[in-house]
Amino acid sequence: MAAAVTLLRAASSPALACGDAGRDGGSFHCPRLPSRKTAPCRKILCSLKYGCLGVDPAEAAGRNAASPVYSSLTVSPAGDAAVVTSSSEQKVYHVVLKQAALLRRQLRPATTTAPPPATAREQLAKAMPRGGLKEAYARCGEICEEYAKTFYLGTLLMTEERRRAIWAIYVWCRRTDELVDGPNASHITPQALDRWEKRLEDLFAGRPYDMLDAALSDTITKFPIDIQPFKDMIDGMRTDLKKARYKNFDELYMYCYYVAGTVGLMSVPVMGIDPESKATAESVYGAALALGLANQLTNILRDVGEDASRGRIYLPQDELAEAGLSDEDIFKGVVTDKWRKFMKRQIKRARTFFEEAERGVTELRKESRWPVWASLLLYRQILDEIEANDYNNFTKRAYVGKAKKVLALPVAYGRSLLLPYSLRNSQK
Repeated sequence: MAAAVTLLRAASSPALACGDAGRDGGSFHCPRLPSRKTAPCRKILCSLKYGCLGVDPAEAAGRNAASPVYSSLTVSPAGDAAVVTSSSEQKVYHVVLKQAALLRRQLRPATTTAPPPATAREQLAKAMPRGGLKEAYARCGEICEEYAKTFYLGTLLMTEERRRAIWAIYVWCRRTDELVDGPNASHITPQALDRWEKRLEDLFAGRPYDMLDAALSDTITKFPIDIQPFKDMIDGMRTDLKKARYKNFDELYMYCYYVAGTVGLMSVPVMGIDPESKATAESVYGAALALGLANQLTNILRDVGEDASRGRIYLPQDELAEAGLSDEDIFKGVVTDKWRKFMKRQIKRARTFFEEAERGVTELRKESRWPVWASLLLYRQILDEIEANDYNNFTKRAYVGKAKKVLALPVAYGRSLLLPYSLRNSQK
């Protein structure tokens, strides 16, 4: 019987790469995977290019796992590739490849509905009163400052154009999230989300509905931003309307991508990659995706009790069962040794994604790094607070106090001044 092997990290040095999704259109092939009729089960290391290599567990432990891995495959105990499944990680990485290609070409995506950028800009100018866009961006900044103070402070170091664009993206994401988590969430229907998606398409075509839409509509004429991550986020909201359980991490991964990983993909074109960076656009997008996933996994772990009160459990059902836990245990909300052990595993996974994100942050333009570093450091501290609460995320909400937030800002600023990780490696 085949055994599924999923690894969150793997080495991706040139010696380990075997396959190039950029050249073969993302097809999965493993020319170096040995075929044996009788052999112990071997683990598989997979790079973001979907190349893979058979590696014994002991050998894998000694390798330098420098890049994230977002893929799952099925292998037989003998080590033969048995059935290749299209995992959530693989599906998402195809989106990553597309975004990276757009950034490299500095082109907006061609669509059948959107006019060329110049035409969209002209339509927008006609639709807005004099000074309207300036007022629209200012309002986005006010909303960002109100709901994400630390992040907002970090954006003040960015150039005006980039700062305003990030505010516009933040506000659209917040409005989208409010559809299913806000005060009117109980009245939201799939049809309402369909209308919101149509509104998004009009926005990308230069036909904004209101002032806040106009800010984002203007932003997409200035940066190579694709509509796909925005549509995917709306799909995440649709998921919340119909799904309250996740069979395994593969399902949860896709949900986390929809509602948070997409934010990273939206933001990279605005944040920009440092001109001196030697990192590939794919790796920077991959790190942005990892940060979104890490943040959402942290949200999930922080809000277990709150979500359970609404009948939702955003934890892998198979991993709960493996730990000897059930939905009933979540609803009871009692911290046990089983729960502590389960939470340690979940926290470790979230930290792995944060570690992957760190390298990518260093590759952004210097003036764009501070808000991202601040967000990363503060969100990761929530995991520390969960541990400090003895893993009681049923009745205690883990949060980072104001003093720790203030202390994190200079640390984040200091890290924003470091050389890109790719340059530090090249100088060794």
